Amino acid sequence: MGMMKEFREFAVKGNVVDMAVGIIIGGAFGTIVSSLVADIIMPPIGLLLGGVDFTDLFIVLSGEGEFTTLAEAQAAGAVSINYGIFINQLVSFLIVAFAVFLLVRTINRLKRQQAVEEAAPEAPAPTPEEVVLLREIRDSLRKS
Repeated sequence: MGMMKEFREFAVKGNVVDMAVGIIIGGAFGTIVSSLVADIIMPPIGLLLGGVDFTDLFIVLSGEGEFTTLAEAQAAGAVSINYGIFINQLVSFLIVAFAVFLLVRTINRLKRQQAVEEAAPEAPAPTPEEVVLLREIRDSLRKS
C-alpha cells in the first residue's frame, strides 16, 4: 500500500501535471507545424522550383517500373529513399526549434527583468509633514 501512496503523490505533483500538459500541447503544436509546412510553406517553394511536390521526391532502390508519385511506388512495394518527406520534416523541425528558441528567449528576458526589479532598492518612505515643518523651522533659526 505504501508504494501506491507514493506513486499517487508523485503523479499529482505540480511538476508532473505541468509536464503532461506541456507534452499534450507540444503534440498539438507539432500537428499544426506539420500542416503549416506541408500545406502552406512547401507548396509555394515547390512552385518556385518548377512545380515540384516535395512529398513526391524519392529515389527507388528496388522494384520494377517507373513511378511518378511516392504513393504509386509504395503501392507497388518498391523500396525507396523518401528525401522529399525528409525535407518537409527538416523544415518542420526548424520551425519548432525557432518557436522554442523565441519562447525560451522571452522567458529568460522576463526572468532578468524580475531579478532587476527585485534587486532594485525600495524608494524611501516619504518624510512625514511634521518632520519637514520642524526642519524648516530649524533651518530658519540657524539663519537668524
